[in-house]
Amino acid sequence: MEFKVSKDLIRELEEHIVKKNDKELEVLLNDLHHADIAEILDELDFDEATYIFKVLDSDKTAEILLELEDDLRENILSRLSPKEIAEELDELETNDAADIIAELSQEIKAEVISELIDVEHAKDIVDLLRYDENSAGGLMGKELVKVNENWNVLTCVKEMRIQAENVSRVHSIYVVDDENRLQGRLSLKDLLTTSTKTQISDIYIRKLNFVNVDTEDVEVARIMQKYDLEAIPVVDELGRLVGRITIDDIVDVIKDEADKDYQMAAGITQDVESNDSVLELTKARLPWLLIGMVIEIIASFVLKGNEGLFQKYSTLFIFVPLLSATAGNIGVQASAIVVQGLANGTLKEFSRAYFTKEITVSMISGSIISLLLLGFHSVMYGQYLVGIAISISMIVVILFAATLGTLVPLFLHKNKIDPAIATGPFITTTNDVFGIMLYFGVARIILGF
Repeated sequence: MEFKVSKDLIRELEEHIVKKNDKELEVLLNDLHHADIAEILDELDFDEATYIFKVLDSDKTAEILLELEDDLRENILSRLSPKEIAEELDELETNDAADIIAELSQEIKAEVISELIDVEHAKDIVDLLRYDENSAGGLMGKELVKVNENWNVLTCVKEMRIQAENVSRVHSIYVVDDENRLQGRLSLKDLLTTSTKTQISDIYIRKLNFVNVDTEDVEVARIMQKYDLEAIPVVDELGRLVGRITIDDIVDVIKDEADKDYQMAAGITQDVESNDSVLELTKARLPWLLIGMVIEIIASFVLKGNEGLFQKYSTLFIFVPLLSATAGNIGVQASAIVVQGLANGTLKEFSRAYFTKEITVSMISGSIISLLLLGFHSVMYGQYLVGIAISISMIVVILFAATLGTLVPLFLHKNKIDPAIATGPFITTTNDVFGIMLYFGVARIILGF
């Protein structure tokens, strides 16, 4: 059952904090998962959260640090000495420790690293800090189990027992050569069912998915999703095994990418959260609103240029909102499917077959909408020629919107621009201008105006 923070619990914790009842605080919190404690700390003010953080043991608080909101984590770290921070990092895996150290100032960073007790742990963390945070090197951890292809099964088991002491979860057993170059992976079943004298080179699996340290995090996520991997090894430029990435790290990448795409599709140009300041939220939202305003002003001039048409055929104006909404929806639907295909790898570039399919779907949808519109207009207004003009114009605009929604994301993707930008205001506002121009252009031709 999922834990929920209650007001009674918060009140009880605040009372214990005021009375300095450290033992009672430990009793209340020690049996909770670190993610639940982080959720509780986010509900308290900075002073109360920091007090509880210092009461709990490092093996607990180290995991809590990773779950805290950025502002709270930054505030708590600012109130800890370099030695206290180092004690927390000693309890974490290398990739998590590197992520936290990366948030510190250069001066504090150096002091914290010097305070780390485990020298090898410190070296691994420093090594990870060299890599871009959005690359496989920035995601990977150093904790893994590897065996040499020249060992026999007995030696392999002995070495694995030693290595496993520093690894919280053993996802895979990797096989390397004498130069530490990745050769394959070892099946645990084969290891357990094979004679102790058997050479590892005779039983390991040579086919293996891996990534380079410079591989982008979203590409790593795509590979792990495609092959349903719990972990993937990382190699350097020489093919040497330098780390591994686990599924929990990739879940964060997928979530961050989804959040980013969702915000971009909504016309938010920066990565923001609900607890950001008014200024940050305004800066993130305003650019697309201003662009939209300019485009809609252009659309208003198009409408003004067709005043004569309105005066003679007033019902044309009545259906402009319907036109804009329908074209916008068609365009967003088309672009959303393309962006999804580009993200999961099912669509890599322009495909004539896919484009034809999308246009066919839009043609069928447009025809149905247009026939219904023609029937409605004929019953309500009795102007059959105007109804035909509106219906045909609607089909043309829908086909244009589908074409725009399909091709624009592909064009952006080809030019290394995030195609998610094409699923929101860009498509809807562009469709408004060109859609209205097409609408009146086709209507003029049919009505002979």
